[in-house]
Amino acid sequence: MPRRYRCREPGTRRAGPQSRSASGAAAPGWDHHRVARIVFFEPRIPQNTGSAIRLAAVTGAELHLIEPLGFDLSEPKLRRAGLDYHDLAHVAVHANLAAAWAAMPAARVFAFTTRATRRFTDVAYRPDDLLLFGPEPTGLPPEVLADPRITDQLFIPMLAGRRSLNLANAAALAIYEAWRQADFAGAR
Repeated sequence: MPRRYRCREPGTRRAGPQSRSASGAAAPGWDHHRVARIVFFEPRIPQNTGSAIRLAAVTGAELHLIEPLGFDLSEPKLRRAGLDYHDLAHVAVHANLAAAWAAMPAARVFAFTTRATRRFTDVAYRPDDLLLFGPEPTGLPPEVLADPRITDQLFIPMLAGRRSLNLANAAALAIYEAWRQADFAGAR
């Protein structure tokens, strides 16, 4: 069972998302629409994860973090990057990749890598999809890319000779494409 992360104690600000029940249903009080789910495999830079928390809060996407993390979740840089959005985001922490797969057994998994041959815009995303991103600066390791749960490998186009995008920026591009395909459901 994933751990639910919360930066603030309940009740110190507006009520934020609650954890899910064992059945996967949103707990009472969480006004949730699902776009897709962002998964960071062993993230190393707290500011990127803080930005992803903010991204999750403004899009309604869930953020799943796979341990080990390269920082403590209470780190000031993470909190500063997420501003006051921490209590508005649904973030789950999983002990390892197998635990994440067990928590989301039926989801399609799209691994983002610069080595892929299919563009991220060539996929018809579904609300239960997992958008998997690797750690900074190495990306997803070969053993993760070879995992049988990976549905497909995708890339985000860049100019030739560039190494990669910032992790939070890559996640933002991908989740906004998934949300665009859903006609920005739930947005104003």
